[in-house]
Amino acid sequence: MDARDDALTVEQAAEAFAAEVAYWREVRGLAKRELARRMGFDPSYVSHVESGRHKPTEDFARRAEEALNAGKAIWKRWLDYETAKAPVAPAPTVPVPAPRRAEQPYATGSAIVVEHDAARLDYDGRHYRLTMRRLLRNTGSEPITRYLIRISVDRYPGEPERSNAHYREHPLTWDELSLTATCRGEAMRWQTKHDRDAFKEVWLLFDNEQGRFPLYPGESVWIEYAYSVGDEKWGRWFQRAVRLPTEHLAVELVFPAELDPAVWGTETSMTAEAAPLRTAPVQREENGMRVFSWSTSTPALHARYRLEWRFRARPEREANQGEFR
Repeated sequence: MDARDDALTVEQAAEAFAAEVAYWREVRGLAKRELARRMGFDPSYVSHVESGRHKPTEDFARRAEEALNAGKAIWKRWLDYETAKAPVAPAPTVPVPAPRRAEQPYATGSAIVVEHDAARLDYDGRHYRLTMRRLLRNTGSEPITRYLIRISVDRYPGEPERSNAHYREHPLTWDELSLTATCRGEAMRWQTKHDRDAFKEVWLLFDNEQGRFPLYPGESVWIEYAYSVGDEKWGRWFQRAVRLPTEHLAVELVFPAELDPAVWGTETSMTAEAAPLRTAPVQREENGMRVFSWSTSTPALHARYRLEWRFRARPEREANQGEFR
């Protein structure tokens, strides 16, 4: 067996680095040209890195990490890339006991496949409540004991200084999020990985006070988690980034019909700018609510799908932004 069977290939590591840069650039609300200016690079170079035409360099990684304040996430992707480039050591001639491998973390290799990804966003006129249901399959060789989720908002996209000031004064709080998670009918514990004013990363744990229920190799299991955000912090667009191999992705947006909502969407890939969704969201009326549904099969890895909306009966309300991962 190749010693790197469970590690990222050079190509995968480069793609992951490019996706991480693009993700944090969007989180900070920066155009490629503005990020290039802050980093001291030509705008075309940033574009080529994000599209995969230029491979990562240490200098680029350091400057991107500093300019985007990514909490070492970009730097870690650079280290993964350097590890992937390292030559594989030859196998020893005398067999030695292999050390126990660490649990495979989220988004490393291809241990997790998302068989079905279903998101439902309900809005009551003041608050959004997101409910995520995912059918996960362990295709690796080790039990999976945790799963990473991201919550990110930006009230003033394209104006990072204004947004940062807003969230310094009005940060997302765990109390208002009211995060809950379940698996096989069992409550899941969770641990904070990153806790910033407008960005959270959380490990959902396959255990609770009563016991453990890891996802074993070859098994599939549904998990469900939900959280709330007020519309003064969330906003009027909702984005999905495909970070794991996914077989089916579906989104439902549920708004009060009296607000006369209108919905449209775009998709972005590693190699293409934003373009309209290939299929339009379908709408229906249901108990005074207008429900917009959209889905796709086998979405490309690192693709981003964004649904946006406006309330035609409430045009005076300021549009803002919400995003989850």
